[in-house]
Amino acid sequence: MKDLIPKFDYELVVTGPWTTDFDMYGWMMLMGFLVTLSCGLAGNFLIWRRMALVGDAISHSILPGLVIAFLALAAVVPHDADGEHSAEFMMRWRTPAMFVGAVAAALVTVVIIEVIHKWTRVKQDAAIGISFTSLFAIGVLLINRFASNIHLDQECVLYGELEYVPLEPMLSLGGTNIGPLPLVRMALVTVIVIVLLLLFYKELLVTSFDPNLAYSIGVNPSVVHYGLMMTLAVVIVSAFESVGAILVIGMLILPGATAALISQRLEVCLWLTVLHAALSAVLGIHLSLWLNSNSAAAMVIVGTALFVMAWAFHGLQKFVLLRRAVRSDADGPQDSIPNAA
Repeated sequence: MKDLIPKFDYELVVTGPWTTDFDMYGWMMLMGFLVTLSCGLAGNFLIWRRMALVGDAISHSILPGLVIAFLALAAVVPHDADGEHSAEFMMRWRTPAMFVGAVAAALVTVVIIEVIHKWTRVKQDAAIGISFTSLFAIGVLLINRFASNIHLDQECVLYGELEYVPLEPMLSLGGTNIGPLPLVRMALVTVIVIVLLLLFYKELLVTSFDPNLAYSIGVNPSVVHYGLMMTLAVVIVSAFESVGAILVIGMLILPGATAALISQRLEVCLWLTVLHAALSAVLGIHLSLWLNSNSAAAMVIVGTALFVMAWAFHGLQKFVLLRRAVRSDADGPQDSIPNAA
């Protein structure tokens, strides 16, 4: 039986990822950072809009989109002499098909949530629950029904394959290896998220806090909302291959929730999200090596620990302010008593 807490090997856990094994763990850290950063930046606006469950809904409901995309790909893929699907064709078009199917499913989820919420008396949280559980169940049924046709790893769907990122084919530019293909795609998505954030920061800010004010200054909250949902769908789908449908939820919510406990300024929260992403990625790799566990799960655990620390800091800060207020109230009446002399 394995020990609950493995023996701590300093060379393996602390120095190894930065020395002898950096070629592998360096890519994993960078991928974890990019995933957590892009998810966290988008997740900040979900938290301020009180729509955190939408990320949960999208991450689960993309499953039927993945299955349908694989089935469509299998229907058009050429066959070799033995009647089997062409492995080269499947490998070349697997990722684009998965991306298109997942994004389409994510956008359908957003539309279903809005239709149920606006055209019935069902509240938004109930509409979210109905949408993602129904679509996720459809995806599970499709996998069980067509498992032999889609070749979809169910563990990859749930937990991702962050450990396999360094083993993916490298993208070369001018004879220089840029990085594994999944990491390059994630880096491109992260850059797009940052650029969109810089371009539409004012619109995102005003629609998140006061939609009526946004209307008065000529900003349409509905357009901004659907733009944010589309960006969120692309981010979740891009992160899906590395961290899976379950763990991506933590990367969406934890950075923004942690930052919100420390500061009430959105700009500061975004910078804190960058710090949170870096700490989660680096410390998560060290934790996964120590516990011999899934790297993405370890990153989420570190993110949760950072949230708990911020929560404790927030509670301590409130306690100090309360003590000061009580002391000020106690000293006030004494100062107001006139001197008998």
